[in-house]
Amino acid sequence: MWRLLQIELFKISRRPRTYIAFIAIAAIVSIFQFAFKADGQSYMDLMMQSAKDEFTFDRIQAINGYFMCYIILNTLLIQVPILVALIAADSISGEANMGTLRLLVSKPISRTQIILVKFAAATIFTIFLLLWMAITALLLSIVIFGTGDMLVFRTKGENSQIMLITKDDVMWRYYAAFAYATVALTVIAALSLFLSIFAENSIGPIIATVCIVIVCTIISNINVPIIDRNVKPFLFTSYLVGWKGFFYIGTNADGSTIKGSLENWPAIRKSLMILLAHIAVIITASVIVFKRKDILS
Repeated sequence: MWRLLQIELFKISRRPRTYIAFIAIAAIVSIFQFAFKADGQSYMDLMMQSAKDEFTFDRIQAINGYFMCYIILNTLLIQVPILVALIAADSISGEANMGTLRLLVSKPISRTQIILVKFAAATIFTIFLLLWMAITALLLSIVIFGTGDMLVFRTKGENSQIMLITKDDVMWRYYAAFAYATVALTVIAALSLFLSIFAENSIGPIIATVCIVIVCTIISNINVPIIDRNVKPFLFTSYLVGWKGFFYIGTNADGSTIKGSLENWPAIRKSLMILLAHIAVIITASVIVFKRKDILS
């Protein structure tokens, strides 16, 4: 299995599209960092319009590396599923397109092993993608903007809320958030792998994955009671942004924040379990379908 995984990772490293994802992330992060370095106060003025008058702070110092990474992740993690699909959707369909799929299944390895190795390679790619995001969005932002207490802007219904997290209570939240994002994006990798079983080239699975993510995301954001009860709980997109929960800090009865706390850990844990369940179901379905597939190319 280890040898197969090495071969699969080598294949991924040889594809030009692999590096498109890393270049795209670096470009988007750089644009955000440049914009906030040039005129970050305008953004802060806009976000603070709904804040209470007694909530005062230095708006320039508030734009630090921690704050920048949070803003970038809010935007970028919505687009990253597309970048994951670029690689994962090529797992089986790419072999079929090159005419090597029949040769691959003729080797003394089971089809289950093939699926598991392909999934492991896609997961490792996802991890490296998020590590790159951590380097560019978090570490580089810290170098450029420095550190300090972190502001989190949150909208609950029609109300806006501002939470302050002290600088010594931030990093562990990012570790947890990136770990959660890894699980969430692995669902996308598993879905792309599953769809690639049915195609002869990677374009179809990539487009199908993106369409599914877009449609499910739209449904997840529709506030209709019947959908809230009967549809949203079963959509993986309802839990993709669950990483934000690590930045929603708990408060006392008087409204003061509690260092090291989370507002709703049970909800985060439930979201993680549901995402893991999605991965297990999709990979199991992939194994079953691939075992029954007639290999003609």
